[in-house]
Amino acid sequence: MDLTAHPLVVRARRLAEDLLAPEAERVDQEGLPPGHIEAVKRSGLLGVTAPADHGGAGAPPAVAREVAEILAGACGATWFVQTQHHTPVQTLARSEHPVRERLLGPLSRGELLSGVAYAQLRSYPRRPVRVRPERGGWRFDGTVPWYTGWGLNDVMLLAGVTDSGEVLFAFAEAREQPGLRASEPMRLAALTAARTVSLELDGLWLPAQAVALRTPYDRWAAGDRIRTLHTSPAVFGVTQAALSLLDTDTAAPLRGRLARIRRRAYELADEPPPEGWTGRPATAMRAKGAEAESEARAVDAWVGERLAVRVDAYELLRTATTAAVVAGGGRAMTLTGRAQRLAREGLFLLVQGQTAESRAAHLRALSGAPADTGERNT
Repeated sequence: MDLTAHPLVVRARRLAEDLLAPEAERVDQEGLPPGHIEAVKRSGLLGVTAPADHGGAGAPPAVAREVAEILAGACGATWFVQTQHHTPVQTLARSEHPVRERLLGPLSRGELLSGVAYAQLRSYPRRPVRVRPERGGWRFDGTVPWYTGWGLNDVMLLAGVTDSGEVLFAFAEAREQPGLRASEPMRLAALTAARTVSLELDGLWLPAQAVALRTPYDRWAAGDRIRTLHTSPAVFGVTQAALSLLDTDTAAPLRGRLARIRRRAYELADEPPPEGWTGRPATAMRAKGAEAESEARAVDAWVGERLAVRVDAYELLRTATTAAVVAGGGRAMTLTGRAQRLAREGLFLLVQGQTAESRAAHLRALSGAPADTGERNT
C-alpha cells in the first residue's frame, strides 16, 4: 500500500504543512484555537477508522498510524486533542447499545468531537470513579484526574466501575452541569494548549440510553493492556520532526534506526495476542499449575518484545529531540524555537499512556539493569 497517496494521508499532510506546523509554537504558548479544531473536523480525519456506513473512512490501521504521525510531528496539542476522539468512535463501532445509532454517525463525520475520561480505570481495584444505578440510569461519583480538550470537545466518553466490578462507559456533554465540575486548565511542561483538567463528579446522572459499554473489568483490562504495550505513532512523528532539524550527516544513522524500530513496532501491533491471552500477568497463569507454563512463556515473550521495542522507540525519541536542541544552540532555548517544543513534547510522550508495567521496563533500560525475565522468580 502506498500510504503517501492515500487521500486521508494527503489531507493530513496538507493540514500539517498549511496550518498546524506554522502555528505550532504560537499554539504551544497561547492555547489551541477553535479554528484548529474546526479544520480537523472538516478534514475527515476524525473518521479515519470509523465505519464507512456511518460516514467514516474505514481506513486500515496503517493509514491511521500515518495520519497520527503527521499530526503529532506538526503540532502536539492538536494531535493530542484529536487522538482522544478515536477511542469513543471505536467503542461505538463495537457497541450494541442504542447510543451507537445516535452518536456514531456525527462522530464519524466529524460533526462532533469527543474526549475520553477513562485512564482512572487502570487504578483498579481502587475506584476513583464509582458508578451505581439510580432512577433508571447511572450515577457517577469520584474524580477523573486527567481530561483533555475541555472547552474544545462536544461530548465525552466517561468511565467508572460498579460495585459488582463491571466497567461502564457512557457519553455525557463535555460541559459543567449538575454533578460535574472541572478544574482550571492545568499548566504542564508540555501540551498545556490541549486544555487538560481534572473532573469532580458528585452525583452526575446519565440515562441508560447514554451507555456505550458495560463489561467485566477483567475483559476490558485485557484489551487495554494490549494497547499500552504498543508504541504510539506519535513517538515516531515527533522523532521524525526532530530529525528534520538536523543536517544530513547527523540525521542519517538516526533515520536508519527509526525505520527499523518503526517497522518492527507496527509489525508487532498487527500481530494477534498469543492463544489464551487474558491480559493477566504470567505469574497468575503459572499459579494454575505446571500445565500453564508453556502459555506463560508465550505471554512473557509476547509482552517482553513489545515493551523492548517501545523502550527502543523512546530512547530514539530522546536522542533525536536532544540532538535537535544541541544543533539549534542557544536559539533552541527560545520559546519560539521548534527544537525545545519537540523536546518537551517528547518528555510528555514518555508518560502518556504509561502503566506500571511499561514504567518498570523503561526504568530498567535507563538504569542498565538486566531485562525482566517475565516474572518467573517474583
